Amino acid sequence: MSEASPTIAVLGGTGKEGKGLAFRWAKAGYKVIIGSRGIEKAVQAAAEITALLSDRLVIEGLDNLSAARKASIVVLTVPYAAHKDTLETVKDALQGKILVDVTVPLVPPKVTKVQMPPAGSAAQEAREILGEGVEIVDAFQSISYEHLMASEEVLCDVLVTGTSKEARLQVIKLVEAAGLTGWDAGPIENSVVVEGLTSLLIYINKQYGSTHSGIKITGVHKP
Repeated sequence: MSEASPTIAVLGGTGKEGKGLAFRWAKAGYKVIIGSRGIEKAVQAAAEITALLSDRLVIEGLDNLSAARKASIVVLTVPYAAHKDTLETVKDALQGKILVDVTVPLVPPKVTKVQMPPAGSAAQEAREILGEGVEIVDAFQSISYEHLMASEEVLCDVLVTGTSKEARLQVIKLVEAAGLTGWDAGPIENSVVVEGLTSLLIYINKQYGSTHSGIKITGVHKP
C-alpha cells in the first residue's frame, strides 16, 4: 500500500457493517480507525478486528469526532436514527474531505418498505447538513455483513453515486480494495434508487429465507 493511501475512519464502526468494511480495508493495507460515540466500544471493536488480521496490523479505536479529524476519507455506517446527530457532531471535521454514507433510511418496524426522507435520500440529507465543503458519496448499501466477513468471492456489486465524478472514482478504488466490484452510478440524486434497493433486498431475504441477497450488473464490461 502506498504512503499516499488515505486514512479511513469508519464512524459507527462498532456495528456489523462498519466492522466488515474496516476488516476488508485493513486487510488490504489501509490505515483504518474505528469511530464510535463511546471510545470504549471503539477500542473493543478495533481489537476484535485486529485479532482477525495477520501481519500485526493494528486498527485504532477513537470517538467519532477524533476519528473524523484524523482521516482523509470518512465512512458513516450508523443506523438512520443516529444519522443526523452524528453528522452534526463531526460536521467541522469533515470539511474538505470525502464522506462515504452507507446509511439507509430504514424506519422500523417496516424495514421491507421503502421510506425515503424529505431530502430524497440519506446521502442528500447529509449534503444538506454538511454543505458544499464536503464531497458526499453513497455506497455499500447492498452488501451484507455476512459477505464482508467471508473469505470467498463476493458475487455482489456496489453502486456508487455522489456529488462529483472524482469523488465517486476514489470510492470505487475503496470498493475494489475491499474485493468488490464498484460501478459509477451517477450523481447523488440517484442515491434515492440505491438506498431504496436495501428495503427490497431485505424483503427478498425474508421472502426466500436468505440473509445476504445482493445485486449484479449485467450486459456491460468494466474497462
